[in-house]
Amino acid sequence: MTYFRATDPFPLEAADFTKLHEFYARLGQGRLTTTRCAGCGRTAWPPRGFCPECGGDAFDWADLPAEGTVHAFTVQETGLPAGFAGPRVFAVVKLGGHRIFSILLDADPARVTIGQRVRLTPLAIDPDPKGNPRWLPAFTPSA
Repeated sequence: MTYFRATDPFPLEAADFTKLHEFYARLGQGRLTTTRCAGCGRTAWPPRGFCPECGGDAFDWADLPAEGTVHAFTVQETGLPAGFAGPRVFAVVKLGGHRIFSILLDADPARVTIGQRVRLTPLAIDPDPKGNPRWLPAFTPSA
């Protein structure tokens, strides 16, 4: 069985808290990246501080494609976290050999389809306690 992992919706992405802070900095630049093990070359999603294949903790950053396809989706109309207006479309997006759980922005829930092309559109969320911008990976339907 394959399990999908989601990214923390309110991450502590500063270098003071995680060695994965580059993920959030690059996301703020409009780039979706993940870790590639310096030992065996495996990429992982979400980015990890160690390799699930060989256990190594040295890694490089690898860019993922900015476009992918909807693999699965659901629409949530109630029970959303504070600050998220409904209805909200959540999707598993296939790109770069990975499946990423994310939010679809500006998507009409009645028009979303499996296989639909989507493009990375990082979502700005509330700034961190020091006022620095914070981002989550999100996608919008491709034109």
